[in-house]
Amino acid sequence: MSRKKLTRRQFVAATAATSAAMITAPYVRGAYAAGKLSMAFWDHWVPGANKASTDLCNEWAAKEKVDLTIDYITSQGNKNILTIAAEAQAKSGHDIFQMPTWWPHANAENIEPVNDVMDALIKQNGEVNGTVKYLGQAGGKWLGVPACVGSQIKGPCSRIDLMKKFANIDVQAMYPAGGPPKADNWTLDTFLKAAEACYKGGVPFGIGLGETSDCVDTAGAIFQSFGGHLVDAKGNLTVKTDEVRQALDYYKKLIAFLPPDVSAWDDASNNKWLVSGKGALIMNPPSAWAVAKRDAPQVAEQCWTHGFPSGPKGRFAPFLPFFWSLWSFSKNKEAAKSLLLHLSQPASVEKMVVASGGYDLPAFENLTKLKVWAEEGPPKGTLFHYPDPYKHQTLSIAASPAPPKIAQQIYFQATLTKMCLRYAQGEAMEKTLAWAEGECEGFMRS
Repeated sequence: MSRKKLTRRQFVAATAATSAAMITAPYVRGAYAAGKLSMAFWDHWVPGANKASTDLCNEWAAKEKVDLTIDYITSQGNKNILTIAAEAQAKSGHDIFQMPTWWPHANAENIEPVNDVMDALIKQNGEVNGTVKYLGQAGGKWLGVPACVGSQIKGPCSRIDLMKKFANIDVQAMYPAGGPPKADNWTLDTFLKAAEACYKGGVPFGIGLGETSDCVDTAGAIFQSFGGHLVDAKGNLTVKTDEVRQALDYYKKLIAFLPPDVSAWDDASNNKWLVSGKGALIMNPPSAWAVAKRDAPQVAEQCWTHGFPSGPKGRFAPFLPFFWSLWSFSKNKEAAKSLLLHLSQPASVEKMVVASGGYDLPAFENLTKLKVWAEEGPPKGTLFHYPDPYKHQTLSIAASPAPPKIAQQIYFQATLTKMCLRYAQGEAMEKTLAWAEGECEGFMRS
C-alpha cells in the first residue's frame, strides 16, 4: 500500500507549524494503514515506568494506524548491548533501538540520521547539553534522539544529618529546594575535608574504585575538574600533564578516607552502602534513595541530591544519556520519526519522568524544571537540584573529550580508576602515567 511521503522541507515546516511539533496526517488511514513498526526500549528498573512508555506508544500507534510492537530489553548481563550488536550484524531487527551512551557512535555506519527530527525538537524544547552533542553526533549527523528514559546525572546524594554532624555542612542550605545553589564554597578541597571528617566519624563516603560505570563516572568528573584528560579532542595523548598529576594526587588523598574495599566495588555497592546507613555520601542517580524509601525510610528522609564539588577548572557532573536510534535498515522510517517526535513532546516526557519517580532526565533545556523534582520526597525537594535546573555544572562523561571510539575504550577498560589505585597503592607517579599512556596508545591503534 502506498504512503504519502514528506520531503525534509515539508517535514520541518509541519513540525514547526504547531507547538505539538507532530507530523500532521502523514499516512493513509485504515486499519494498520501505515504499516508495521517495532521499538526496543531499555527495561526500566522502576516499577511502572515501562507502562508509561507503552501507553504513550500505543496512543500514537492508534492515532497513526501503525501496527506497533514494543520490547523491553534488560541491561542485566549486557543483554541490550548484545542485542544491538546482533541486529547491526544481521541488518535486521527492531526499527528503533534505545541505545546507551557510546553505542550510537559504535554503530554509526548502520544508523539513519535524524537531523530533521532533532532540528524540530531543539526549536521546540530548547538546546541539548554538550554531552548529548558529543555522544549523539558524528560528522554533522544526529545518530539518535536523546531519550529521557534511563538518562541520568550521577551527582552526590548526601545524608543531611551526617554531613551536618561530622562535616558541619548543611547540604539543604547549600542547594535549597526551589532556589539556585549557594555552593561557592563547595569545592574539591571542602569535599576532601568532609570525606576525612565523615571517615573519622565512622560514616565514610561511599565512592567506588572498581571497573564499573559508577566508579569510572566519578573519576571522570574529578579528573575533568582538574582539566585532566588522557587523550584530547583531536586524538593526541595528553596523559603526562600537570592536570592529570594533580588529579592523581587528589585521588590518593581521597582514597585514604574511603572504605577499604572500594577497589572491588561495583554499581550496586554504593547503593547498598547508602541504604544500609553506613555512609554519609555517594555519587548516584536517585535509585539508591528510591530503594531506601521502600526499605529504609529513616535513611531516605535524610537524603539530599545535589551538585558536584568544583575544582580548579570548573564544576563537572557525570551525565549518561540514552538515545532512541533508528536503524538504517528500518523499513518504516517515516513512522519511526513520527513516533520519536511523539515521545519527545513535553507532555510525553513529563509522563515518563513522573512514572520513574524523577529518575529519568530529559536532555532538552526547556524540560529541566518539571514540577515532579520539586515535589518528590521525603524529604520534599530532595530531587530539586538533580536535573541541574540552574545549569550550575557542566554535564560530562568520563574520558571525553577524546574521540568517542577512543574514549569508549578508556571508559570500559576503567583506565582512570586503575591509575588512581596504582598510584594510591604506592606506584611511582611517572610509572603510573607511563602505564596509562601505553594503554591509550593501544586504544588508538585498535
